[in-house]
Amino acid sequence: MQPDKSLMTIDPSKRAQPLQDTPQRRAILKKLRSKPSVKGAVIALVLLLAVVLLAPFLSPQNPYDLGALDLMDGRLKPMSEAASGMTYWLGTDDQGRDMLSAILHGLRISLMVGLSAVVLATIIGSLVGLVAAYFGGWVDTVLMRIVDFILGFPTILVALVLLAILGRGVDKVVIAIVLVQWAHYARIMRGRALQERKKEYIEAAKNLGFPGWRIMTRHLLPNCMGPVMVFATIQIANAIVLEATLSFLGVGVPITEPSLGLLIANGFQYLMSGDYWISMFPGLALLALILSINLIGDRLREALDPRK
Repeated sequence: MQPDKSLMTIDPSKRAQPLQDTPQRRAILKKLRSKPSVKGAVIALVLLLAVVLLAPFLSPQNPYDLGALDLMDGRLKPMSEAASGMTYWLGTDDQGRDMLSAILHGLRISLMVGLSAVVLATIIGSLVGLVAAYFGGWVDTVLMRIVDFILGFPTILVALVLLAILGRGVDKVVIAIVLVQWAHYARIMRGRALQERKKEYIEAAKNLGFPGWRIMTRHLLPNCMGPVMVFATIQIANAIVLEATLSFLGVGVPITEPSLGLLIANGFQYLMSGDYWISMFPGLALLALILSINLIGDRLREALDPRK
């Protein structure tokens, strides 16, 4: 029996519009704007992003150019002036590197690693969870056992082992973070997709003869991305913390491209001698970055909570 062609025709006005302005979205945005903590976090995050993008123009010194560093300027206090006439507003580290320039470029590396790792982990984990939920059966069993196996190990331990195998480097850190985080997205996507798969619009799409890839990408995926995106927002901060931890332990980014974690590690040995600024200022920058991202992620989760 040939399907009725009239049923195959879908009114464009009745199709799902993921970006369409709705009363629910307006209520969510209004709830977010009404919280002072969200406004402050957004302002702080925007300022940090602007500083990161303009780091090459705002930095008084190129901290990656080791040939331009002067060891005679090492461990200078904040507001000190060098023999060349340059003022070190936040002091210098033991290599004579300007801390202000190092923090600006360190923020850039930390954000780049966090965003890149979260984007890749979200894509991989969402596809795995979507396939597992849609096909079910042995496909779901195999994929979820792999996810359980990965989640059964401590994140920092797996990352340390991977970096010991891959070596140091920004790209190696991103790969290590993706490999230890994608399983979280897979589990969240699978749980959400299992709920959506039982709804009428999925059954209608199957009865109309749509292929499985179209049902997953055009119908199932857009309706499952809400919890995943909220989780991804929070995971950006976790990825930055993980990168900083790995760099602090000496297995993350190389010393020629210092991130915030490596800058903190460089000054850790000088804390007891009174050279507090080498670790304190990078630590404050890392704290501001993580706090602003976590506040936005937490408030976004509260705004999207259906129970509220």
